[in-house]
Amino acid sequence: MLKTAIEITRIARSRLVKGILDDPGFGHIFADHMFVMDYAGGEWKTPRICPFGDMQISPALCSLHYGQAIFEGLKAFHTKDGTVNVFRPEASQARLNRSGARLCIPPVDRDVFLSGLTELLRLDREWVPKKHGFSLYIRPFVFATDNYLGVKVSETYRFMIITSPVGAYYKEGLNPVSLMTSGEFVRAVRGGLGEAKTPANYAASILPANEAKKKGFTQVLWLDGVERRYIEEVGTMNIFFLINDELITPSLTGSVLSGITRDSVMILARQWGMKVVERRISIDELIAASDSGTLREVFGTGTAAVISPVGEIAHGERKIVINNGRIGEFSHKVYEHITGIQYGDEPDTHGWCHKI
Repeated sequence: MLKTAIEITRIARSRLVKGILDDPGFGHIFADHMFVMDYAGGEWKTPRICPFGDMQISPALCSLHYGQAIFEGLKAFHTKDGTVNVFRPEASQARLNRSGARLCIPPVDRDVFLSGLTELLRLDREWVPKKHGFSLYIRPFVFATDNYLGVKVSETYRFMIITSPVGAYYKEGLNPVSLMTSGEFVRAVRGGLGEAKTPANYAASILPANEAKKKGFTQVLWLDGVERRYIEEVGTMNIFFLINDELITPSLTGSVLSGITRDSVMILARQWGMKVVERRISIDELIAASDSGTLREVFGTGTAAVISPVGEIAHGERKIVINNGRIGEFSHKVYEHITGIQYGDEPDTHGWCHKI
């Protein structure tokens, strides 16, 4: 339980107007309030919720110069009985602290995280879209707040949670996306920041993603940074391959983010009696599986898109088409099941949803 009550300042007039949730896009509209908590003197101070708005910062803010920052992403869903379901917030809190440890950021207490998130969503529950397929995206983040020039660990930090009503992440929706391998570009290497959810990882992906889009592809299929052979992630998501009856995903070796949707898919697949394997898989093996007809499905997993089926992959001069460019049976089944749990249409047998 929280040792200190959350200080709450409510917005004078809600910005939630008629029609704003009809087509919110992704990440452009923000709810009325935000959670804020500062760290100084070796401890987190009194948490507070206040109206969403701009912050005043110094041009010398160290996180602007040296990138000492981490973040999370999760979603809240409006169910048919009026409950708001937050999907696996405990897992996000744990991963936030794992990322923080890599960047020398002090951990955020589990009860503070959950209590702050719960109170924030109670205030802004009307911002959770009621339309199926839509949700309230939740962005917890921590950044260093010392003002200086010089590479060192900050002594002060700010933890915040902001929320945004969203629709589909990819315009393709559940229609398969097209990928091209990363070529000369590298996302991460073992011992680097690849397993931490930190802005630097996403900054590294911007140029390759833009190059892929110029060539008509949706995203980049990242290969490892050493041999440039082994598949690691797709865009900002984890990736799975269904070869014969075996579900394969790259192992977590320090350069791949430990995805919460990734974990959920593996749990469900094993529950359904499938063989699930975490191992290295090369682009050559994938092409060979396609040529032999054993490659049945490829799909990405992540909070934003949940499941993103892949219909085409280009590697150099080679191009393979998966399942005739259509969503696969398993991809569709796991998407329907996870979203069913999130929207309260399927039983939550794993206790994944935090209800508000």
